[in-house]
Amino acid sequence: MKRTREIEKGSEIKSAIEELSMLIKLKPTGDNHDKTTVHIPTRPFIYVCNLVIQVLDKIGPTMTVLRQDIDQNIQRLKILCDSDPSMYSNLVEILKKEADEGGARKGASCSKASVWLARSLDFTVALLERLVADPGQEMEKLVEESYNITLKPWHGWISSAAYKVALKLMPDNKTLIDLLMPKDETYDTLKEDVQTLISLLVPFLEEIHSVLILYGLDRLKST
Repeated sequence: MKRTREIEKGSEIKSAIEELSMLIKLKPTGDNHDKTTVHIPTRPFIYVCNLVIQVLDKIGPTMTVLRQDIDQNIQRLKILCDSDPSMYSNLVEILKKEADEGGARKGASCSKASVWLARSLDFTVALLERLVADPGQEMEKLVEESYNITLKPWHGWISSAAYKVALKLMPDNKTLIDLLMPKDETYDTLKEDVQTLISLLVPFLEEIHSVLILYGLDRLKST
């Protein structure tokens, strides 16, 4: 099914909830202990990552570095998926193919793209958790805390330096909450939606990370 990236104001979180809920309903039954047989649909993974880009756009140009990284990695996966939608419908098959060919950790591989997209979703979860837990906290602090526990351990000094600059230019958290909040809805509703999204996204990410570990991709670092 063709999807549009045009999302109404404040509906990114609801769209992600809908997408992840559908994934759970359609998830094939099987032995989840055998990570080589896990099915992680590539296009829904890309779709959820695209929604993260739209949330980052609301934070503003300070998140340009992260946004560009996510977009480049999405395009890398999308191009491969479009080349043979049937063969590359399962993200796990992409990781397995590149691992078998010896190219998973080299150059602009889709395996490396998947690692950084998963970490970007980790960052999003951490930020949203903190945003609803303490809406009065300064946005700069919320982003810094989220970055420190999700992305910073894997960034080299160049990437870390870019984020330090971005942190100094963060908007206030009330502005972001207002932008995330769907029209005619309350903060309590947004908080419930965020908690629902997190409850769906965390197990999805745990499954992705378990597969990345299986293929020895979980310790990759950038410059």
